[in-house]
Amino acid sequence: MGDFDGLVAVVTGGASGIGAAIAARLAEGGARVGVLDLADSSDERHLSVHADVSDDASVRAAVQRVVDEFGRLDIVVNNAGIGAQGTVADNDDAEWARVFDINVIGMARVARAALPHLRESPSAAIVNTSSIAATAGLPQRALYSASKGAVLALTRAMAADHVREGIRVNCVNPGTADTPWVGRLLDSASDPQAERAALEARQPHGRLVSADEVADAVAYLASPRSGSTTGVDLAVDGGMQTLRLRPAQ
Repeated sequence: MGDFDGLVAVVTGGASGIGAAIAARLAEGGARVGVLDLADSSDERHLSVHADVSDDASVRAAVQRVVDEFGRLDIVVNNAGIGAQGTVADNDDAEWARVFDINVIGMARVARAALPHLRESPSAAIVNTSSIAATAGLPQRALYSASKGAVLALTRAMAADHVREGIRVNCVNPGTADTPWVGRLLDSASDPQAERAALEARQPHGRLVSADEVADAVAYLASPRSGSTTGVDLAVDGGMQTLRLRPAQ
């Protein structure tokens, strides 16, 4: 018996990277998974549903499609998001609005559409993907950090609002993960090998976080076995947020 036998999950941004790893992990645990993404999922185990988290009608239609197909909804993983680089002065108002619309309001749209169904579930859980950028000051990440800080605050507020309805809300805070997005950043660097080494070195365990490690953390937070865990942000960052190591000798 898997932790998720009989349960239905939605994973936004589940067609690639961390989202794909999360969808696979939930399916391995027995869940039926609807992947909501602009791209199609290549995993035939999943119901692939086209969805744009910046469009409320698209989100509502996608969530309803999953419920129509599987008859229920128990778990929502709000993973869809986009990156942004630069200081506070390097992005114009339109880009600030675009990133917040997808990274923050997009999660609100999905949760809002899912809530009526989650209220009917005996094992309701929402897990949001935040970031180490929400809890540590990273250079050249002002806009991205602001959006992920908002996700962290939203997670706690949602947890307070819905705990008495039996809906748990938590988030994961990945460190720098080995994903296609980070790969593109490395490819655009003047010295990709040196940039990768620098990213690995700033995480105390000396390497990038794997997508599977983040997926396992999400599975813990989403599992009915974690019934007393809500309002939590779980760091998966190799100790980047909390450890202060002396330089290696």
